[in-house]
Amino acid sequence: MENWANELPFMAITISDKDGKIIEMNDRSAMTFQKSGGRELIGKQLMDCHPEKAQMIIREMMSSPKTNAYTIEKEGLKKLIYQTPWYENGEFGGLVEFSIIIPMDMPHFKRG
Repeated sequence: MENWANELPFMAITISDKDGKIIEMNDRSAMTFQKSGGRELIGKQLMDCHPEKAQMIIREMMSSPKTNAYTIEKEGLKKLIYQTPWYENGEFGGLVEFSIIIPMDMPHFKRG
């Protein structure tokens, strides 16, 4: 169960520390970012991988930890991007990004 995240075929997980340094990538994340270096991105700064507008959002998320979520369509895939703080012993540890492949026509239900 130790490496459960590596074999998720639908989700890339990328984790940074509180200084914005990439510290972990699952297999899907390494494959998604292969053109940018794949696992060689571990140890690099998030800011180096993003344009200025995204850098501003990352800075905001790191200075006052909050979540950023949106959908994109890229290379024929629709994805939910969910970027959120992670914590260790109640202290801000950095950011984690979940990039989840979703159906183009995914149904939405209101319940309750």
